[in-house]
Amino acid sequence: MTSDPNSWQPSGDAHHGGRLAAMLRYAVGAGELTLRHFRTEGLRVEAKADDSPVTIADREAEMWVRGQIGQDFEHDSVVGEEYSDEIGSSRYRWIIDPIDGTKSFVCGVPLYSTLLALECDGEPLGGAIQIPALGETVVAAVGHGAWYRPRAEAAWTPARVSQKESLGEAVVLTSQSDLFAQRNAGEVFAELEHNCWVSRTWGDGYGYLLVATGRAELMVDAKCNPWDVAAMLPILGEAGGRFTDWRGIATCRGGEGLGTNGKVHAAALAILAKAPT
Repeated sequence: MTSDPNSWQPSGDAHHGGRLAAMLRYAVGAGELTLRHFRTEGLRVEAKADDSPVTIADREAEMWVRGQIGQDFEHDSVVGEEYSDEIGSSRYRWIIDPIDGTKSFVCGVPLYSTLLALECDGEPLGGAIQIPALGETVVAAVGHGAWYRPRAEAAWTPARVSQKESLGEAVVLTSQSDLFAQRNAGEVFAELEHNCWVSRTWGDGYGYLLVATGRAELMVDAKCNPWDVAAMLPILGEAGGRFTDWRGIATCRGGEGLGTNGKVHAAALAILAKAPT
């Protein structure tokens, strides 16, 4: 069963209490908030404990989503990149990454994304990738398909992965290539690059969007947190692809990620499995 996101209204989403419609609304709204600070002079960039950057845009966008969830679904749990977990009593958990690709954001590169995922009883239910500066959106709900629109005023069309079947004709993407060396997997990534047609670093959420819409075949992360990739499980699955860790487990909590069109997944895993755990 598939249904256009335009039908994800509270009345048509009664089984999940209107959460699917809210998921899309939250992702778009948070993305719009980040644009208030994008490419502005005097943007202050701070370093977190892990030395990754954070800005007022990250914090404002996540706080806005948390506020919306608290208002609409006060008993749901919330996990986000910038603030502490909120443990609720319902079956639902929201996972927020207000700006995935903050390094791109602070450099004025329009390929950063706002990510939102929804779980029910610990299982993926829906996900959204919003590219605020470009206007592109991919959204998916389990059993309802994955959908893409190139800009806010455009019609939704099904998001489908490519049909390429070999690494030799595949485009492989990653977020930050030096992270492979940091986990002693530099040679493994070099082998994966060598076996693919071309590699690019159009990474973070944008890389997964490219896979979900058939413009690339693989997106691989050497290091990631749940909020970086929780949306990719339902999105790639509904688009006809696959998301796992490097051992082939379908999880957003493996500390690493591989998203593909499904057809090249096994070949990519065979190479990545050579990396140290």
